[in-house]
Amino acid sequence: MLACSDGVMEFDSSDEGPESGFLSASRTRRAPEDPPQDKCSYTFIVPQQKVTGAICVNSKEPEAVLENRVNKQELELLNAELHKQKRQIETLQQLVEVDGGIVNEVKLLRKESRNMNSRVTQLYMQLLHEIIRKRDNALELSQLENKILNQTSEMLQLTNRYKDLEHKYQYLASLANNQSAVIALLEAQCQRGPPVVAPRPLPQPPPQPQPRPSPPISKPYQPPTYSRNNQITNEIQSDQNPKGPPPPLPTMSSGTQSPFTTDKPSGPWKDCLEALDGGHMNSGMFLVRPENTNKLMQVWCDQRQDPGGWTVIQRRMDGSVNFFRNWETYKQGFGNIDGEYWLGLENIYWLTSQGNYKLLVTLEDWSGRKTFAEYASFRLEPEADFYKLRVGHYHGNAGDSLTWHNGKQFTTLDRDHDAYTGNCAHYQKGGWWYNACAHSNLNGVWYRGGHYRSRYQDGVYWAEFRGGAYSLKKVVMMIRPNPNTFH
Repeated sequence: MLACSDGVMEFDSSDEGPESGFLSASRTRRAPEDPPQDKCSYTFIVPQQKVTGAICVNSKEPEAVLENRVNKQELELLNAELHKQKRQIETLQQLVEVDGGIVNEVKLLRKESRNMNSRVTQLYMQLLHEIIRKRDNALELSQLENKILNQTSEMLQLTNRYKDLEHKYQYLASLANNQSAVIALLEAQCQRGPPVVAPRPLPQPPPQPQPRPSPPISKPYQPPTYSRNNQITNEIQSDQNPKGPPPPLPTMSSGTQSPFTTDKPSGPWKDCLEALDGGHMNSGMFLVRPENTNKLMQVWCDQRQDPGGWTVIQRRMDGSVNFFRNWETYKQGFGNIDGEYWLGLENIYWLTSQGNYKLLVTLEDWSGRKTFAEYASFRLEPEADFYKLRVGHYHGNAGDSLTWHNGKQFTTLDRDHDAYTGNCAHYQKGGWWYNACAHSNLNGVWYRGGHYRSRYQDGVYWAEFRGGAYSLKKVVMMIRPNPNTFH
């Protein structure tokens, strides 16, 4: 029903039914101007329509309702914000839980790190203590080696004196034998009667200073023989400087010599060739004193290698001697004269400074194959030049693996003189005239069986013969004077 009053139109819904309802409206009709009349009202009956939107908004609605609506909207916004904050708080709690686990793990890692640092410090102290102990042992070993060398030097001097006394005793025993023979001859002549012609006396040796009286000898005395190996120790004599040559041996006439005596002088010689020329045809240990020095040394003379007179300066044969030594040991020499040994850089220098010497290197592998390499000249510079190597022309069937080292200084673990950025002696496990690093390494590690496995090529090898990964069985380096040397 639509009602109109004072120009205002109001809509009202009827509750009589969904289809038969009517809408009433009242409207004021404008009266004519001239005859004023009373107001009138009209009533219209229209079918009810289904309302889909807002019907009416009363702008004069009370302010309390509006305020309630505003507060409800703000409350909804506030609830939404609270839900949002709650979700963020839950997210932060989850992050805090995760971070808390990480913090615990970090604490555990820090604790383990402190434990590891403590363990590393303990290991470092143990290692330092071990290094100090080994250094002390090395010092004690060096002192002991010096004492042994001194004792060996004294033993050598006593051996020389004993040899002199032996020669004197043999001479006196021979003289006593001759006198006994003369006495026996005179007794026989006395028993036969006085001779018509006096017998011609036997030749007597020149008068010699007689020792204290001894009881008469009833039968000829045969002095014991001594081999040369028992007279000289087989250890390397690194530094021998006697005050003077040994006393001269007494001379004897050839007619009065005992069958046990020898006319061969016992040295010392300047090298093994001089010993060969002196009549010593067998290989063995000899006492050598080079010219222009009072330095005595023991060497092995190889008189069997054609043509003889070879002085052995290095030998490897069974791996019984460690060749990974320091500078001072390589300078003085080490090993056993009748086995594996290194004569010593200083000794080799004095030997080769006497004249022109040639070098012979004999090699043997584990299958029995033997080869050699010979160099027309060989010598070392003095220690001031770190024993620099000088070799001449090569010939042989082993291949030339030494010329590449010509002109190089000697290098050991504690003295690096090679051309490599590192220390070749550290990698090659020996001492040699390394270049950068080696084509030959005869002072390396003696590996049994030939082919060896190692991080580096540190065996006893000659690169031109069986290569650097093959450790040879036997190696000998020997020198001999070569008057026809051409460099």
